[in-house]
Amino acid sequence: MNYTYLDTSIGKLLIAGDDDAIHRIEFPRRGKPARPEAGWIAQSKGAVAECARQLREYFDGKRTAFDLPLAPAGTAFQRSVWRGLQEIPYGETISYGELARRIGNPNASRAVGAANGSNPIPIVIPCHRVIGANGKLTGFGGGLPTKEALLALEARQLSL
Repeated sequence: MNYTYLDTSIGKLLIAGDDDAIHRIEFPRRGKPARPEAGWIAQSKGAVAECARQLREYFDGKRTAFDLPLAPAGTAFQRSVWRGLQEIPYGETISYGELARRIGNPNASRAVGAANGSNPIPIVIPCHRVIGANGKLTGFGGGLPTKEALLALEARQLSL
């Protein structure tokens, strides 16, 4: 697995993948960059380099959709949730219950929330676009301030 770090307005992201696909994006923890796993190689090439380029464009307000090969590891249910997340338009939010309905499992909002929380490729698979049924921001792996910053970035770009 190759990895690189990308400095962004929300902190230093770790991007990991191989020549063919992105496997993970990790947020900083307690202000420090995420650590690569043993055996990973610090090099930005292939899918990792392309992901860094597209994320840079996203944070610069020049990209509203990603076109990357993705290989998130998860169960069939998790992958169905993550596919559903990718269908949420840039700058829009939906509830966990709505996402459960969209993937054909209307009674699974809690399971959808758990799958959302285990998304290994945040931002590109936009789990930040899912909010509580009451319209409030709820849990997020990068922290609620990060979720709020990502939604604000998208809202700003839509208003231009």
